[in-house]
Amino acid sequence: MIYDFAITGAGIAGASIAAELAEGGARVVVLEAEDAPGYHATGRSAAFWEECYGGPELVPLTLASGPYLRDHGFLTQRGALYIGRDADEPKLHGFLNRFAETGATIERLERGPLEAKLPGLREEWTGAIWEPACADIDVAGLHQHYLSRARKAGAKIVCRARLRQAKRREAVWNLRTVGLSFDAATLVNSAGAWADGVAKLVGAEPLSIAPLRRTVVQLRLAAPPPPDLPLTLDISGRFYFKPEAGRLWLSPHDEEPSQPCDAAPEELAVAEAIARLEEVVDWQVEAVERKWAGLRSFAPDRLPVYGYDPQVEGFAWFAGQGGFGIQTSPAAARLAGQLLLNNVRDAMTEGLDASLYAPDRFS
Repeated sequence: MIYDFAITGAGIAGASIAAELAEGGARVVVLEAEDAPGYHATGRSAAFWEECYGGPELVPLTLASGPYLRDHGFLTQRGALYIGRDADEPKLHGFLNRFAETGATIERLERGPLEAKLPGLREEWTGAIWEPACADIDVAGLHQHYLSRARKAGAKIVCRARLRQAKRREAVWNLRTVGLSFDAATLVNSAGAWADGVAKLVGAEPLSIAPLRRTVVQLRLAAPPPPDLPLTLDISGRFYFKPEAGRLWLSPHDEEPSQPCDAAPEELAVAEAIARLEEVVDWQVEAVERKWAGLRSFAPDRLPVYGYDPQVEGFAWFAGQGGFGIQTSPAAARLAGQLLLNNVRDAMTEGLDASLYAPDRFS
């Protein structure tokens, strides 16, 4: 059998694009290297839907994805605070200006309203930007939703199928994994941290998609955090935290360069996260209950890459989705599917500028 599309990776990127392509009538196979889909970045995400996350160029994808995520029950309202001290006033002001025309809902808060939303806040934190629409994402549920959609539409998902060899002849890729072989007209690179490696395998120019390690810890506090505590982020990008089932999930917002790997947290990052939290609030940390790390993969301009490679026939990209791949997955996969199938836009994607995310922008 010759598939129309073979997709490398079954995380949120591979699962979502598989669903869109299969529902568009294509014959699809997904090649997942691990024992189960979502082992790496998707399975380790503390994801939230936050309108400004990723920068102004990502806001259209996030806003376009919001209705789908809400309508299918994957969002739980939380709200977000970007907090700062007196010295951070230029950054708070700059943030407001930067996102003023994007359609994101943001407003400035001074100390009084801020303290009401974030109890125990130390006095040097004097201002914030409030994003009321921010929500938690049911990452596991969303991932399974896309896998289910893909399978229902006829896509085949094969685990323990790391791509080892790819050769193209007469407009067909012959793709080899350990002990298995697949033929497909188009290979879609949704390999996350391994995306540049897949490009090299097929003879395409790598796009310098860089894996960066992000650390998260789960803390038990002397007094559980309020369940309605907002997602709280430093305007200078040094931490974020939010409550989770009576515990606190905390990250030092690290982005350490890494080789593609099964990422593990480093003790220094864990210690830095706790030290930064103690600069913000007077909460007593009783224990580190869990700690983990994942790889977020970014193109050089930190925008995702969707579409056909400009040089290698039958090779397409759906990669470089950084830390925003989950919150933008509905619109991103819909747009990429339309590009690959040469379909017309619909209501979800009609306002998106695909040229911002095209692979040929690096040519």
